[in-house]
This record gives sequence, C-alpha cells and structure tokens, in this order.
Amino acid sequence: MTQDRTPTPPTEPSGDDLAALAALRDAAAKIRAEIRKVIVGQDQVVDQLLTAIFAQGHCLLEGVPGLAKTLMVSTLAQALDLSFHRIQFTPDLMPSDISGTEVIQEDKATGQRAFRFLKGPIFANVILADEINRTPPKTQAAMLEAMQEKHVSIGGQKHTLPAPFFVLATQNPIEQEGTYPLPEAQQDRFMFKVFVNYPQYDEEYRIAEATTAEWNPRVDHVLNAEAILDLHGLVRRIPVAPHVVHYALRLVRATRVQEGDAPAFIREWVSWGAGPRGVQYLLLGGKSRAALAGRTFVNTDDVRAVAHPVLRHRIITNFHAESEGVKPDQVIDRLLETVPEEGRDEAVDKKLEAAFDT
Repeated sequence: MTQDRTPTPPTEPSGDDLAALAALRDAAAKIRAEIRKVIVGQDQVVDQLLTAIFAQGHCLLEGVPGLAKTLMVSTLAQALDLSFHRIQFTPDLMPSDISGTEVIQEDKATGQRAFRFLKGPIFANVILADEINRTPPKTQAAMLEAMQEKHVSIGGQKHTLPAPFFVLATQNPIEQEGTYPLPEAQQDRFMFKVFVNYPQYDEEYRIAEATTAEWNPRVDHVLNAEAILDLHGLVRRIPVAPHVVHYALRLVRATRVQEGDAPAFIREWVSWGAGPRGVQYLLLGGKSRAALAGRTFVNTDDVRAVAHPVLRHRIITNFHAESEGVKPDQVIDRLLETVPEEGRDEAVDKKLEAAFDT
C-alpha cells in the first residue's frame, strides 16, 4: 500500500500568529536601527539578508573589497544574538579546516587513548565564508554539503550544526586570477545572490567622518536563536494565493530556452534558465518579505521584489548576450515587464490587509 504524499495545504495564521507577525515587524525595524549604528547605507542589502535569514536561505554576496561586508554580517549576527565565525577561504584551505577533525587524546587516569572530535569554525549560527571562490572545489563542496545537510560527517559520525544556521558567502568580482569560481549547480544552493555596491557620496562622507574619529557603537540584541527558529515556522505558515504561485512559476519557466513559449529575448540571450529552486525561493522570499512587513498574505509585488536576487545567479547568459553587454539583471528586468500578473485580485489583498490592521 502506498502512502498519500499529497502536501498539506497551508492554514490561515492563527491569532497567536498575527501577534507574532506584528512583533516581527517591530523587531525588524529595531534590527535595521541597530545595524545603522554601524553600517551607513546599504539598506537594500540589509533587507535582502533579513529576508533570506527568516526564509532559512543562504546568501552569496558579491562586491569589491572594502565595502564592509564582514562588518555588516557580524553586526547582523550581533543584533540577532547569534554566534558568528568568519572563515577566510584560501587556495590551501582543506575541508577539515572548516568542519573540524578527530585527534587522539589520552585519558590520564586510565592511560587509554581515544579519538576526540575538535569542532571547526563552521560550528556557529552565522558563517561568513569570505572569498569562497579562492578555495579549491573539494573545499567548496564540503562547505556546500554542510549548508544543505546541516551537519558534517567525520570518521563515520554525524555532527549536527547549531540551529539556526546561515552561510553568507562573499565573492570578489575582480582579481579573478587563481580563483575557482563556483559552478552554477553549486550557486543554485544559495537562495539569494546579493550585490553590494559602492556607497552614495553623502553616505561615504559619513563613513569617512565616523571611522576616522573615536567610534565604538554598541549593538543591542533584538532577537535570539530560539525566537528565530519559531519565526521560521511562522514564515512557512503564511498562505500564498494560487495566482501568486502561478506568477512565480511563469517567471521561472519563461527563463528556459527549452520552453516552446519562451520570449524571443530569452532565446536570444539565455543558454540556461532557472530550475525548480527558483520557484521555491521566489515564494519563500515573498513569504519572508510579507512577514517582515507584518502581513498575513503574499502578493505578486513580494515576488517581484525578490526576483533579482533569486534569479540573477540562476540565469546563464550566452555569448550573444555577453557580446552585447547584457547582464542577467537586464534579462530579469525584461521578464518583469513581459510576464503578466494574471489573476491578481487587489480587492482581496486590501481586504486581507484591512482585516489584519483591525
């Protein structure tokens, strides 16, 4: 006899969930305020990191050196009251340097020797994998396996990583000589690819002014590990209307050249499109974004807001696009202009929002 594997449909948020959503909305505002004590600007990057964390996703950050990526991630971990480790990836880094190793230890009382596991730096809630493209594929694979499985295996024994567990990996877009770029299949493990850009003029002025004077801001804790784990369940319980699921599905399927109804610009510029994880992360990102705003429902605007970080590393442009200077973000811009939001019912969205506000 086969078991029924039909997924259980999401339930409407309960009264406790509504209170938790309101608390999350207020907590998110406080987290942003704490991060602004240390980080000037980069509000969009911070919002994307928060969205990924509450959706239980990992992030790939790309930006030139000196944009405070490490400081941003460590400050975020501090505001969330989570343990933080930074791992500097180098060409000679071995998998055991990340996961840990077994050593022989002698019991002084009995004289017997036994293996003891020494935990590596991956045993923390928030991991900054700095310049992950500077380490060989074997070490990259060990890191990505831990991200997926949430444990490491040493000597036939599984060692569970702390929960929650988030990996924020950085890539340097310059100085590519001697690097090992992440294959597309491994990039697909990351929920978001986030671009960290140069600050605006006034922001850079404030950075220069603050960091060249006596400056020691204090970051207060806003949440903790237990609260974040509870909020993960809350985000998953937020319902998504069928028309939103269909919209996310149409966006992703439109990136695939193999689909007969793919737009002409996709066939012209794209060699490979996004896989099923693209749809999953569009919806989870939409749920997390709605939760951070205190809403009990997801709309197509939420999906559109996370489309660039979700899809930019899942769309592989071809030589024709590269020769014309067309980047994945430009392809996504065209997709958002082209793919229709059929079936959207704004009246229902407003009714749900009004019900929550009361």
